[in-house]
Amino acid sequence: MKKLPLVLRSMRLRTLPLSLAGVILGLLLADCTSWTVILFTLLTTVCLQILSNISNELGDYLTGVDTDERTVAAYSLVQGGLSVKDERRLIALFVVLCCTFGALLVWSSFGTLFALQPIIMLLLGAGAIVAAMRYTLGRNPYGYRGWGDLFVLIFFGWVSVMGGYYVVTHTLSVWLLLPASAVGFFSIGVLNVNNIRDMESDAGKRITVPLKIGEHNAKIYHTILIGGGWLMLIIYLCFQAVTGWQWLCLLTLPLYARHLHGVLTRTGSRLDTMLPLLVISTFILSLLLGLPHLLTNIH
Repeated sequence: MKKLPLVLRSMRLRTLPLSLAGVILGLLLADCTSWTVILFTLLTTVCLQILSNISNELGDYLTGVDTDERTVAAYSLVQGGLSVKDERRLIALFVVLCCTFGALLVWSSFGTLFALQPIIMLLLGAGAIVAAMRYTLGRNPYGYRGWGDLFVLIFFGWVSVMGGYYVVTHTLSVWLLLPASAVGFFSIGVLNVNNIRDMESDAGKRITVPLKIGEHNAKIYHTILIGGGWLMLIIYLCFQAVTGWQWLCLLTLPLYARHLHGVLTRTGSRLDTMLPLLVISTFILSLLLGLPHLLTNIH
């Protein structure tokens, strides 16, 4: 029990709203009313995010990216509260939880695990587990080679939204690429701000987009991410909104504007408060876009 606060710190629970935003949007747009599908989708998503966070901390610690000199984000391994062995046990635990809840999700969605669609979903789930761990772990982690942005788009955007939709309807629409990509762009934005903030400590240890293109260009890139995400949402609403209430998601625009202003005018540790702002904004946006769709179609 003494290590519980340290374990919770390693889990980085503040990141959960971002990982949940995409699947919640997918479930709402699919008009999901199955509580078992909802429960196991959320549990699988939470466990995957925590697995990613723990693996990321261990990988950064083993490669020397995180040290006790890092002033922005000091986690339990660096501070000595948890050992590498403790962290590996946590990783093993959440791999088991991901597999268990993922299998229960597929079973609740399809009624079986032994058919083509369920097997494909299980394979995608296995890929998600590997991707969650390999961001900074393994011999050649993709997070150290500048591929983090692409994987965030795939798993936080496309897989998250479209996967949440698919486990309910067992079909997909090309129009879903718009809100899925928008959530993906905003999620990349969280990673981008994190990488801009950590440029000094990451230099010489890992490759990130800001280190490749410089802080000024990284902020231009960030503007494109936020603006591009909103452009896709507006196009989606214009052609696919089933009710005018879905336009309520525009209420989050001032939050995004405040976030973007903060990113463009701040640097270093002063960017830290811009991370939760973007996370919460994206979570609220997903609810405001998805809930009216669900409530309109179930009445």
